[in-house]
Amino acid sequence: MSQDLSNIVLVGMPASGKSTVGVLLANLTSRDCVDTDVLIQISEGRSLQDIVDTEGHMALRRIEEKALLGLDCHHHVIATGGSAVYSQAAMKHLKSDGVVVFLDADLPTLMSRVHNFGTRGLAKRPDQSFADLFEERFFLYTKYADVTVDCADLTQDEVCARIVNKLKTGKLTRS
Repeated sequence: MSQDLSNIVLVGMPASGKSTVGVLLANLTSRDCVDTDVLIQISEGRSLQDIVDTEGHMALRRIEEKALLGLDCHHHVIATGGSAVYSQAAMKHLKSDGVVVFLDADLPTLMSRVHNFGTRGLAKRPDQSFADLFEERFFLYTKYADVTVDCADLTQDEVCARIVNKLKTGKLTRS
């Protein structure tokens, strides 16, 4: 990893493990962890689902973009919301001081991990299925990723070890 890039930015679908891996990876790399979903809920004083229910999915995307653009942290692990990749400006900002790691899990794995997608506060159209959302976002995750880790069959500790190894060796490729 370049000395100029101090943050590790995690992107991926809901249930890919961003929040948990973020905390573990922060401990492993002696960094602080920022979970942007938590930041949004604190700043808005309500849940992500409440934002989607009352203002719609585009409002959540705008709020998330504002939160991401407002981040000014160094030497952190940043666990983004799943829809962070919709904002080109936010991703440019995150990449300016960070390496972006895509936690890639296939659709069956994601579906097996969480069954409450209807109440998770997903920034998706009301008529959009989780499978459609997965298909729509996959291109964006790969577009912005410096590192991709296939985490479907790995424990969260194994995912962290793989990320650390890729960053230490400078192998910014699919693993």
